[in-house]
Amino acid sequence: MDFGRSEDPRVQAQLDRLSQLSIPQGRIGLETITALMERLGNPHRKLPPVFHVAGTNGKGSTCAFLRAMLEADGKRVHVTTSPHLVRYNERIRLAGKLVEDGPLADLLEEVLDAAQGSGGIAPSFFEVTIAAAFLAFSRTPADACVVEVGLGGRFDATNVLEPDALAACGIAALGIDHERFLLAPEE
Repeated sequence: MDFGRSEDPRVQAQLDRLSQLSIPQGRIGLETITALMERLGNPHRKLPPVFHVAGTNGKGSTCAFLRAMLEADGKRVHVTTSPHLVRYNERIRLAGKLVEDGPLADLLEEVLDAAQGSGGIAPSFFEVTIAAAFLAFSRTPADACVVEVGLGGRFDATNVLEPDALAACGIAALGIDHERFLLAPEE
């Protein structure tokens, strides 16, 4: 997995911490992201209306089109997508601009420190990324958020969003390429 590289040493230090994360074998559910959000003051409950985009193919394009339409209407839009193409910063767009290195380093440090605090909760790379995005979104004024789902399914970390936060949910083309993760039997 490409965790990213940064010329900013503070960002790189946090990306190095991110690269050390793994998902404990057999862990599935929203408990960890919910606990992480709680430790951060539940920033996901302080967001502007969210457009939640799921699917197998076309999520990124759908998010880009949706952002372009909202911005063409004069709206300030937050966006979180994955993966990044060149820089990790691409995963978090605040009111139309990619998160800058200084604030990104601070966000990742805050989220990772919260996760490792008293009784560490061992979040995944994606859970930390979503927590950092939602934390940034909650602190920067905007009119809407566009949130791309990760692997999908009911246990995707973005599903920490509660129904009253959602303006709309959409599904781009659907396939089964993540079935090994999503169709694991429940215990």
